[in-house]
Amino acid sequence: MSNSSLAGKRIASLLDENSFVEIGGQVSARSTDFNMEPKDAVADGVVTGYGLIDGTLVYVYSQDSTVLGGSVGEMHAKKIVGLYNLALKVGAPVIGLIDSAGLRLNEATDALAAFGKIYKAQSMASGVIPQITAIFGKCGGGLSLFTGMTDFTFMEEKDAKLFVNSPNALSGNYEEKLDTASAKFQADEAGNVDIVASEAEIYQEIRSFISLLPANNDDFGTVEECSDDLNRAVADVANCKGDTAIALSLIADDNSYFEVKAGYGKQITTGFIRLGGQTVGCVANRCEGYDDEGKKEWEDDAVLTADAAKKAAKFVNFCDAFEIPILTLTNVTGFAADVCSEKKIADFAAKLAFAFANATSPKVNVIIGDAFGTAGIVMNSKALGADITIAWDSAKIGMMDAKLAAKIIYDGKGTDAVENGAKEYEKLQNSVESAARRGYVDQVIAAADTRKYLIGAFEMLYTKREDRPAKKHGTV
Repeated sequence: MSNSSLAGKRIASLLDENSFVEIGGQVSARSTDFNMEPKDAVADGVVTGYGLIDGTLVYVYSQDSTVLGGSVGEMHAKKIVGLYNLALKVGAPVIGLIDSAGLRLNEATDALAAFGKIYKAQSMASGVIPQITAIFGKCGGGLSLFTGMTDFTFMEEKDAKLFVNSPNALSGNYEEKLDTASAKFQADEAGNVDIVASEAEIYQEIRSFISLLPANNDDFGTVEECSDDLNRAVADVANCKGDTAIALSLIADDNSYFEVKAGYGKQITTGFIRLGGQTVGCVANRCEGYDDEGKKEWEDDAVLTADAAKKAAKFVNFCDAFEIPILTLTNVTGFAADVCSEKKIADFAAKLAFAFANATSPKVNVIIGDAFGTAGIVMNSKALGADITIAWDSAKIGMMDAKLAAKIIYDGKGTDAVENGAKEYEKLQNSVESAARRGYVDQVIAAADTRKYLIGAFEMLYTKREDRPAKKHGTV
């Protein structure tokens, strides 16, 4: 590999020093259509091989935009597919560094078939080995499916472009009006990107991320030695009921929370923590957001939106595929009520319910606030199959807010009847004690004790095994 090429430098920046071994460095394009000369296509525009990240084996391909624009042709694809085949045999993650002009037009149907072969390789690898892509330049047209097929996508914040159709090709739009190919749009509006950062930051983020993930779906658990106090009380966590990203960081080993898709479907936060050294995937309702300086950036009702449910369902499916334990923090009063959400909420809430019910990974739910109505049920409730359900002693569990229920039940009977009815409803139907008496809550705890109870629960569930009815796959 030429370390002077941009593709080579990117690989060197990502991997442990001097650990990369190139495969297929002599491969070049063989097409001579349109007077194309094979000698001009060094490595056919993509560097492929394997190396280490903190000692962990990974396979990497890096597109070289200086060779035919990094465009994808027959041999370019053959190298990537070959890399996937090796990764599947060995059981190690694949990381793709994207910077390409897209389809190689002068190879025509050969290039189209090349795209299809890569899609198939990615499909076969899905759920078997983790797949990560990082976009540093252009990723357009059919190439955009490369990222859609993978598990997590990182994108350079300024110059990278991700699109099926360019902004100027969209009816009534142009780039200056709305840059639909930008990292911000693709992350916050489309939800296609997990992390947006500078190029240098992306390398470090991927390195940190790989340390949290299993190498493959047979790699039983990802555990490292924990230096944090397993019984540490989390004194301030009760104050973070609104911003659960902060709550998760307080609960986690060394206060470290790796959040993904932070800007999309903000009413749920998804990401990874370690508890007692064990990697845990987290899904938590969120109704507030604070910046690094503690300033509130946004606030919303404690509701489940369609985008949040969609994000969460995909995340749960990933965790379950790789046997990563799943933690939920529940605080939800219902579904978002607006026209935009109504178009999609039934579909995506159903997908979220299916994802939790279908998952056989260890599942623990902590009710930290309200768990009302069907929205509370789809958040990894005991009814859906949570292995352990814990509730803070301040939690409320029931059909709906007591005051609203009383207004319906005692309609027309006067203010006193409504107020007294609300108090009675709160006690009999919404209290955490009533849910615990019915077996819907296993443990009622003080918020400060959350960390030690979670570590105990996941340690107990470490060897969990659970079967599902024999079938090819679900259809939800």
